[in-house]
Order: sequence, then structure tokens, then C-alpha cells
Amino acid sequence: MEGNIEKAYYFRVTGRVQGVSYRYFASKMAAELGIKGWIRNLPDGSVEGVAEGEEDVLKRFLSWCKEGPPLANVEEIEIKPVSIEGYKEFSIRF
Repeated sequence: MEGNIEKAYYFRVTGRVQGVSYRYFASKMAAELGIKGWIRNLPDGSVEGVAEGEEDVLKRFLSWCKEGPPLANVEEIEIKPVSIEGYKEFSIRF
């Protein structure tokens, strides 16, 4: 089934995404969905990360990233495919 193919995506989210628990909620959502990778704040106020997992589950995660948690105001999300690195968990980087 095509939806179960393992994929990896880099994502960068702009808008009001820092100081609103975006990384916390994203890591919680990733854990619930079984997604591996990482997320971190950038100095310009955006958030970036890498998500690895099954294609259908990644679509759900990235769809959530477009909305974000209740206090966030996502303006734009950039998504591009990257090579799978084999992360063991989803972590918040500092």
C-alpha cells in the first residue's frame, strides 16, 4: 500500500510559532503518531524540523503543523523531502 512507504520531510513554519508551545505540541503529536525526527526554534522566529515515518501518517502530522496549537498563528509552512536518517525518537532541539 503506497501510504505505508517510509518518507522523511524537512519543514519550516513561520508566523507566531515561538512562545506558544508549538514545539511541545508538535512533539506530542509526533509521539502519538509514531513519527521520529526533531524540531527546534530558529533565531528568526520560525520553527524547523525533520519528520520521518509512514507517508500517510506524515501527511496527518504535516497537516497539523499547518494549523499548530491553539495560540499559534501559522503564516506559512515550507515542506521538502529529505533523506531518511533513521531517528529513534522525536526530540525537541535547543
